[in-house]
Amino acid sequence: MSDSITVTGIVATTPRHLVTSSGLAITSFRLASSQRRFDRVKQTWVDAETNWYTVSSFRQLAHNVVHSVQKGEHVVVAGRLRIRPWENADRNGTSVEVEADTVGHDLAWCSTVYTRSPPTNASAPQPAEQPTDGFLPADAVADAEESPQAPAEAGAGMLVGVDS
Repeated sequence: MSDSITVTGIVATTPRHLVTSSGLAITSFRLASSQRRFDRVKQTWVDAETNWYTVSSFRQLAHNVVHSVQKGEHVVVAGRLRIRPWENADRNGTSVEVEADTVGHDLAWCSTVYTRSPPTNASAPQPAEQPTDGFLPADAVADAEESPQAPAEAGAGMLVGVDS
């Protein structure tokens, strides 16, 4: 089953980042999504059940997620829903996963600062001076914004959360 889904929730685990032997970057985390509703009888807001998702991101998005998203933050995730049954010797269950196309902070809960990230593809042009933290220097960001390159050539965007 492969359906598109958009989910809002709280990052429940520290994002786990790895790079495979073939160079594929993967970042994953657990997302808790709870619904709230107003109980007219009690005249108060109540929490409904919590849905749990494993969110996986790949390539440039994986690099941006690991640098931008932290446990406890409110995020919006859009991607493809994957529901798979599993079993081992002791138990069985169902895995609910979202293969993310987009991950961003939920601006109803915080504000963010946009920082352009460098391309991670080895064949892509790299800036002359590459900082060790993986972010472009401020002057390189200004140069990239002034250049006529397409956004994909200039590097994908990254959001950094700032709690309000």
